[in-house]
Amino acid sequence: MSTRRDFWLSSGHHLLDRNAEGRLVVTEEFLKAYLARPELVPPPEACDAERGLHQMLLRNPRAAITVLQIADIADADARENWEMMIAWRDHLVRHDTIEAAYLNLVRHNVVYPRIFIDQLVHLILRNLLDDCDDAFVLRASELFFRPQKVRLDGGQLTVSDDENTPCFNPHAASPLYSLLGMPAESGNETLCASNADSYWDRSDLFDFALDLRGGEPGAAAFILVLTRWISHLLAIDTVIDPLTELREAPLSWYVGLDAEATRIGDLLWRSGSIDDAARARLIALYRLIFVHPADMIESVRGEPVYVLMAVDEDGLLQMKPHNIINGLPIRSAELVK
Repeated sequence: MSTRRDFWLSSGHHLLDRNAEGRLVVTEEFLKAYLARPELVPPPEACDAERGLHQMLLRNPRAAITVLQIADIADADARENWEMMIAWRDHLVRHDTIEAAYLNLVRHNVVYPRIFIDQLVHLILRNLLDDCDDAFVLRASELFFRPQKVRLDGGQLTVSDDENTPCFNPHAASPLYSLLGMPAESGNETLCASNADSYWDRSDLFDFALDLRGGEPGAAAFILVLTRWISHLLAIDTVIDPLTELREAPLSWYVGLDAEATRIGDLLWRSGSIDDAARARLIALYRLIFVHPADMIESVRGEPVYVLMAVDEDGLLQMKPHNIINGLPIRSAELVK
């Protein structure tokens, strides 16, 4: 029998509650964690208005904050940070769950800094994978909320965390690392059967590379995460299979998992073909089938959906997991509560 092990402490999942349906519920402790961010902790030279606002929210992180209270802050950068933070807090507490807050954002194209959106994705994945004991699945999930450098060389398809380079410490901006006593060193190993057990001790370092070639555990793990993401947020069951050739995909309906893949899909849709450069950047192609065709809009009911993933000209993969949420031809777009 496997023992459940914790992972991704940096997501802050331990500061949240769960409702009866297993969705994440915002707590005061979670809101207070934002107040520990360096952008919000008043510096020694901060004015009384900024200090007072910070102290008020430490006592009651749900306290109503007026426009005048923020306007009284002397420093312009601090005012901007607090305006953003209060708007973000208000969005979170208006919704019953983190999942509902995320879906509302992506359904209505509400603009917030990417770091905030990625944190919600991180939390939602941590929740839906709480029972996971497969390191390959957890590492594949990192593609959803952390940009990846892609290596395409001699048949290899390896992704590694874009921020995990020797000259960059990705943990410096987050106070959770020091508060929770997390290590700051990282490596660059490719995840494999012999080192997979060490993933849990290193999960917050995001320092494993992943082989995404077809037939490898990483490729199968990514498909599993994608199906669970769809099921958790849309309550729709799907089967996703990898494809090896573009000619297998007539693209009657398609979804790009990133901006470059969307661009390539648009080219295929308009012209039926792409040039060699675009073809080389297309790193994954999937056929998605709805288990229950009645969940689809009538015009394409029963037809497959093709899902594309690509690397940009700089070798970067920046997934937009909301694309699959907004892009599927589902009959009902009700939000998760």
